[in-house]
Amino acid sequence: MKKNVQVVIIGAGQAGMAIGYYLKQQGESFILLDSSKRIGDSWRRRYESLVLFTPRGYSSLPGLPMKGSAEGFPTKDEVADYLEQYATHFQLPVQLNTYVKSLKKITNQFQLKTSQGTIIADQVVVASGAFQQPYIPPIVKSKNPETELFQVHSSSYQSPAQIPRGSTLVIGGGNSGAQIAVELVEDREVTIATNHPFHFLPLHFLGKSIFFWLERLGLLYAGINTLKGKWFRKRNDPIFGSDLKKLLAEEKVKLRPKVRQVIGNEVIFEDHSSERYDNIIWSTGFTPSYEWIEIEGALSDKGVPLHERGISPIKGLYYMGLPWQYQRGSALLCGVGRDAEYLAPYILHQNEHSDLN
Repeated sequence: MKKNVQVVIIGAGQAGMAIGYYLKQQGESFILLDSSKRIGDSWRRRYESLVLFTPRGYSSLPGLPMKGSAEGFPTKDEVADYLEQYATHFQLPVQLNTYVKSLKKITNQFQLKTSQGTIIADQVVVASGAFQQPYIPPIVKSKNPETELFQVHSSSYQSPAQIPRGSTLVIGGGNSGAQIAVELVEDREVTIATNHPFHFLPLHFLGKSIFFWLERLGLLYAGINTLKGKWFRKRNDPIFGSDLKKLLAEEKVKLRPKVRQVIGNEVIFEDHSSERYDNIIWSTGFTPSYEWIEIEGALSDKGVPLHERGISPIKGLYYMGLPWQYQRGSALLCGVGRDAEYLAPYILHQNEHSDLN
């Protein structure tokens, strides 16, 4: 079955919802496609204890505040339910169970081959999210069945019950790795390895959320072409909260440098020391996965989107929710609405890319 749609938004997460909101306000004809069975499932699948470090006041999309205390921190299920509520509240047209297999441009229209048939669109917004293909560095050199260790990427981690008993190494210095290490230390020996020093920020300062102060200082939404934005982007992401900082100071969680090699259950570190572990959790992030975009000039040689503030050099093709698409919050609930507000007029009027300056 083939159908024609004016605008197709690929992805019904926070990025897709935000741009959908602004298009809806202007009466634009569009549809949101998502491969999940239910809105918010990408959040529901994350580890059970996940709590956002952004308070509710900084976790809402345009037009609908998240329920609950603005200073409180929402759980991942709360975010999932909020996205579902958001779509219902604004009557956003969402088509679930629809996986986009390929995106091509034929003459002046786009052809999307999906699991539910072919869609022809005048414009397309790729809002498939920042977290796509789990990345594990190619440093596992050999495997010995007799000394095989348990390994899982943080995207597949659910709870401590999932991890066999024994010494556990968390590889990665981001907030997910930090939260997982804190959770696991309750009943096992935990080590965390990172390739850069930790920089901790408190969740609150002088009675206000740290995000209030980041906004006040002009950092949270500073554009990548500004002095503040350039400075902020060069810094490693901070660890929000003090739980891991305290555990490291008390030596309840051990700290090791960058991992260079894993052979069987032996891990060799950058300082040439080594240690054996029973389990490894790879909190090593994600890599882009845009090979399904089969449009010449849409992606760089490295397979990442070419764009200026989400506007592709391909007329009618846009992106939403990319990390640092324009500012620190571009891939986060707190900032994706700002990018959507900027992008919507270009979709509505389909301006040429050369008119952006």
